[in-house]
Amino acid sequence: MTPPRRVLVAGISGAGKTTLARRLSVRWGLPRHELDALHHGPGWTPRPGFLPDVRRLAAEDRWVTEDQYHRVLGDLLWERADTVIWLDLPRRTVMWRVVRRSVARAVTRRELWNGNRESARDWLRPSHPIRWAWSQAASRREATAARAARFPGVTVVRLRTARQARHWLRQA
Repeated sequence: MTPPRRVLVAGISGAGKTTLARRLSVRWGLPRHELDALHHGPGWTPRPGFLPDVRRLAAEDRWVTEDQYHRVLGDLLWERADTVIWLDLPRRTVMWRVVRRSVARAVTRRELWNGNRESARDWLRPSHPIRWAWSQAASRREATAARAARFPGVTVVRLRTARQARHWLRQA
C-alpha cells in the first residue's frame, strides 16, 4: 500500500486521535501537527494565530493531524485530506480512556500546551474532554459521517473497536 500524504485522524475526545496520529507519523514518515498545541494559548485561551497556522499546515503536501476544531476550521482539513482514519469506538472505551487520561494529567500536573495543566476542578467545565466526550459522542459521529458523505474522494477508514484499530495499524 502506498502511504497517504495528508491524513486526518477523527474521533471524539479520548478515542486515541493523538496517539494514532503519532504512530502514523512514524510509520508513514509524515510530519505531525497537534491541533491542541496550535489552538491553546496560555490560560487555555485560543491563540490568535491558530487559523493561519492551520491554513499553512493544510497547504503542505504531507501531514497527519487530528480532526477537530470544526467551529473554527470548518471543512478546511477535509478539503485537503486524502485519508481519514475514523476512530468510531464504543462509548465505554472512550469514556474509560478519557477519564484515565484526565486523572493522570490532574495527578501529575504535567504541562500540556503553552503552560496549561489540567486539574480536577477543570472537570466541571462543560467543555472539559470528559463531559464533551459523553455529551457530544452521538453528534460527532453524525457529523463525521456527514463529512465523509460530502467528501467522497477522501478515503475513510472507519475503525469501530480498539482491537480493530490495533489490527489495522499493524497492517498499515
